[in-house]
Amino acid sequence: MKYNVINIDVEYEAMGIEKSPRQTTLTSYILEEEHIMATSAKKRPAVIVCPGGGYAYTSPREAEPIALKFCSAGYHSFILDYSVSPSGWPAPTCELSKAVAYVRSIADDNNIDKDKVFVCGFSAGGHLAASIGVHYNHPDIIKFADVDAVVNKPNGIILGYPVITGKEEVCHKGSIDTFAAGREEIKPLASLENYVTGETPRMFIWHTCTDTGVPVQNTLLLTNALAEKGVNFELHIYPTGPHGLSLGNWQTNSDGASLVVPEVQNWIDMAIRWIENF
Repeated sequence: MKYNVINIDVEYEAMGIEKSPRQTTLTSYILEEEHIMATSAKKRPAVIVCPGGGYAYTSPREAEPIALKFCSAGYHSFILDYSVSPSGWPAPTCELSKAVAYVRSIADDNNIDKDKVFVCGFSAGGHLAASIGVHYNHPDIIKFADVDAVVNKPNGIILGYPVITGKEEVCHKGSIDTFAAGREEIKPLASLENYVTGETPRMFIWHTCTDTGVPVQNTLLLTNALAEKGVNFELHIYPTGPHGLSLGNWQTNSDGASLVVPEVQNWIDMAIRWIENF
């Protein structure tokens, strides 16, 4: 496996927002060419993972464990450690835009299928992943990411318990406030269900009914919008489980939490099958 970390830079001053407290990076887990060339599948899908964390940090539990699962399925994977508080829109979405374009730019030299570049996000990282799905051609993204609105658009999006809406009664207030970075005029852009079009990428989405951190209504608002616009999606709603499950097993459990939920553990296998059938 070829492991590499590159910097993803954006112009915070030009965007009129505060600089993130850390450098944005894209970490690659690229399968070795000698192994790929020995198989019939010479071009492989690529998945860019966006961990959650309320746009305040990025959770390690939703990063490398997920990337390695996709690698074990025979895919290349990447982890985007994007801008966090106090920066906000459009920095994280610009960074993901640049990451998608970068993966396509290295495709020919790394046995990546340019037509199977996916983004996978959790919680606020799910909001970011869905954001590039609906805002990939937004003028701010095109201007500040300096990429074409074709090469920065993922082919498909995988979402786990995503933040989607700014609707007060069901929103994750911390994520929405940080996304807007204190600018009320930006908050409408955070309600992603309102920006779905027939050109929005296909999606695989999972959530639990008992998620009190990000209520399942977030996912339902998104899938209703997808259905209205004729966008294909696969949806799995599990009856029980708290927020932040990641893989839902011992590998991603955290101290003092109960994040081992056997019933949800099949989501990753179904997401891989979804990619296989893409």
